[in-house]
Amino acid sequence: MPDIKKLLIANRGEIALRIHRACHEMGIRTVAVHSTADADAMHVRLADEAICIGPPAATDSYLNIPNIISAAEISGADAIHPGYGFLSENAKFAEIVELHNLIFVGPKPEHIRTMGDKVEAKRTAGRLGLPLVPGSDGPIADVDEAKAIAASIGYPVIIKAASGGGGRGMKVCTGEDSLETLMQQAGSEAKAAFGDATVYMEKYLGNPRHIEFQVFGDGNGNAIHLGERDCSLQRRHQKVLEEAPSPVLGAADRERMGSICAKAMADMGYRGAGTIEFLWEDGEFYFIEMNTRLQVEHPVTEMITGIDLVREQIRVAEGHGLSCPQDQIRFQGHAIECRINAEDPRTFAPSPGTVKQFHAPGGMHVRVDSGLYAGYRVPPYYDSMIAKLIVYGSTRERCLMRLRRALEEFVIEGMKTTIPLHQALLDDPEFQAGDYTIKWLEEWLASND
Repeated sequence: MPDIKKLLIANRGEIALRIHRACHEMGIRTVAVHSTADADAMHVRLADEAICIGPPAATDSYLNIPNIISAAEISGADAIHPGYGFLSENAKFAEIVELHNLIFVGPKPEHIRTMGDKVEAKRTAGRLGLPLVPGSDGPIADVDEAKAIAASIGYPVIIKAASGGGGRGMKVCTGEDSLETLMQQAGSEAKAAFGDATVYMEKYLGNPRHIEFQVFGDGNGNAIHLGERDCSLQRRHQKVLEEAPSPVLGAADRERMGSICAKAMADMGYRGAGTIEFLWEDGEFYFIEMNTRLQVEHPVTEMITGIDLVREQIRVAEGHGLSCPQDQIRFQGHAIECRINAEDPRTFAPSPGTVKQFHAPGGMHVRVDSGLYAGYRVPPYYDSMIAKLIVYGSTRERCLMRLRRALEEFVIEGMKTTIPLHQALLDDPEFQAGDYTIKWLEEWLASND
């Protein structure tokens, strides 16, 4: 496969800027696509070429496959990088890209399709040797089957939508009396959100952590892992802060689970970046899903490994294979990422607006991924995340001290942001000790309301 000379970035915001920077460091020209609302975005300003692909609504622009393909053909791009969100896990899009003789910087379409179906993903994970949460082998046909499965694995159970995510189509059931009603509710929510009412069932874990492993495959049976990230600080199933390594995982467990994940990807023939997500409770891992794309929180992995994941994605897409074998990967220090959203830090109501002043923190081992600048108007049409603050330290304690200082320096005026939330979290003794689970943040918010 030939080296990429020009790459179209099918995304927006900080991730589009992140991809642009990696491309320019590799000598690759970039094409930015944008909606009319993003005409003044930083990635549009910095790209070598920019093409408007539609009005503000994502369905008419960033999700408009014909317009994106047309932009690639008009600009003479060799490849398309989908970033995360939007079309990044759309198997049909990946297929169309390749049918137009363009390089898709991502996994093979069949792997995107397999892992995008929660039921099929669970089956595949089981075949590949990944530990599973006890539950149904596939979709639940009727309430009688659901009752039998729940009785065998024990209550509480969780009913989940087979398609989609983000907490929609998920219901926790504590007893048989409410099972039928909750199944119907989960199916209705799933149908409305994803166009698919299919649900499945799993044992509900009481108070786990959310730990995910970064994997990379070359598509030819070789794969590595780049350690884990702890993403347990969540609100309404949305991640707020991530760190690597996890405060609760030792080197032996990291090597054991990382090796299992890497072997699974090698056996699968997986290509590119991927993340295998687990729930962790009482020393045991349980597979929940795989994301066949780059993650928002990928910078913390870059910080502790020194490996540029976007550069690696592009190299693999070009057919060069993995640049670093497993035995040469070193995990050093600690990194934390704070997601900075344009939201009220107490109510979480969206707060888009014009940036009146912007000052990013700096200093050693401080990184800010953001497309903000003074005078930029944050549009109200898209995700509210406007910046990521990533900080590294030789130990978790030093990382926390540096993060505190960096948050104090961070200035974004003209809208409310979640910077005060992160500052308050840093003052909490339980967070400082790394003693938290996926339920901890919502309980903490309720107690501090």
